[in-house]
Amino acid sequence: MFYWLFYEVLYPDISFFRVFKYITTRAFCASLCSLFFVLIFTPIFINYLKKRGICERVKEEYLENHIHKSTIPTMGGIIILFAIITSTLLFSRLDNRLIILILLVTIGFGLLGFLDDSLKTRKRPLKIREKLSGEIGIAILISIYLFLYPLSPSSTNIAFPFTKGFFINLGIFYILFCILVIVSSSNAVNLTDGLDGLAIGSCIFVCLGLIVMGYLAGHIKLAAYLKISYVPQAGELVVYLASLLGASLGFLWFNSHPATIFMGDTGSLTLGGVMGTIALVIKQEIPLIILEGLFVLEAGSTLIQIISFRITGKKIFLMAPLHHHFEKKGWYESKIVIRFWIIAIIFVLLSFVTLKIR
Repeated sequence: MFYWLFYEVLYPDISFFRVFKYITTRAFCASLCSLFFVLIFTPIFINYLKKRGICERVKEEYLENHIHKSTIPTMGGIIILFAIITSTLLFSRLDNRLIILILLVTIGFGLLGFLDDSLKTRKRPLKIREKLSGEIGIAILISIYLFLYPLSPSSTNIAFPFTKGFFINLGIFYILFCILVIVSSSNAVNLTDGLDGLAIGSCIFVCLGLIVMGYLAGHIKLAAYLKISYVPQAGELVVYLASLLGASLGFLWFNSHPATIFMGDTGSLTLGGVMGTIALVIKQEIPLIILEGLFVLEAGSTLIQIISFRITGKKIFLMAPLHHHFEKKGWYESKIVIRFWIIAIIFVLLSFVTLKIR
């Protein structure tokens, strides 16, 4: 909206507003807007949730270390999503179809997460099968759109890091690949959201990585120099990602240990789904595995635990996901979170290497 108002309408008369032409300017403004939105409205929302008794439900197996969290409000993802959507609408170009797509993805996963969180407060959460069906349904719609309305000539190609010009064209099977990426990313972030500040802090680092990758993918000269896929209009996603970054930073203020609010599935499912979708749009599907390395470890530990227990009847980890394993070993919660953040940063830095080494 501000792009149209300041650049299209006022710029011819007031030269200063020319700055709103640039993605970097609008991204900076969007980030600050969402940051202050969360900082201002979260305390009000926390009080509202407490009055309504909408608090975290702690599973029986976690009671030993997390019993105190049963009094902490949840569904804080609502504030995050409102901040992201509001800032994006204000500072992005709404004639960009990628912005419209990612906003619809945000709303879709947000509604699914909100439904699950709402049912949890009534002690009847969505079953795993039901939640997974919802995620797959949303992912199918996104995947079909990306297949039928390609964003670039190489839309169905999967490029591999550290190679020069090597790719695999999946054709119609690209739809299945997209579903896998989106659902995996959504669930990986959801599984990581188990300690104060762990998931949202890690999302901040991944978001920074996606901002860099998104800007490069949308810049024709830089994309050609780095030999990565150029996706027209992808640069505008930086404004959305900046909104996500600002909202995440603001939420971390309240979610850091000891947390005063949790984001719930409304936030974690959506952030994961959005990041997976953006990686598909900017053609960084394989580097996403490295970029989200911490989330991959968390989800992988859960999968390994399930497979091991069903086949051998034995557990490999004391508890899954991985952060709970270290809790059982006696690590303090804050130590686990900070060390996992460091791991997340390392993975983000490694993902940057894939952009240059060919």
